[in-house]
Amino acid sequence: MPKMKTDSGAKKRIKVTGTGRLRRRQAFRGHLMENKSSTRARRLGREQDIAPGIAKNIKRLMGL
Repeated sequence: MPKMKTDSGAKKRIKVTGTGRLRRRQAFRGHLMENKSSTRARRLGREQDIAPGIAKNIKRLMGL
């Protein structure tokens, strides 16, 4: 049986913390920032935990 490959897209977008949690960047921060309030922009700038419902699937993609 061949080895499972790490998903390159997931590898680039998702970070694993020291305690094993998965973190991701939020969407809607890439462009058109002039229309968004500073409060919203700051909130979107923070990393977020990945939802528990899909964390198992993403761990498989990351090879964890």
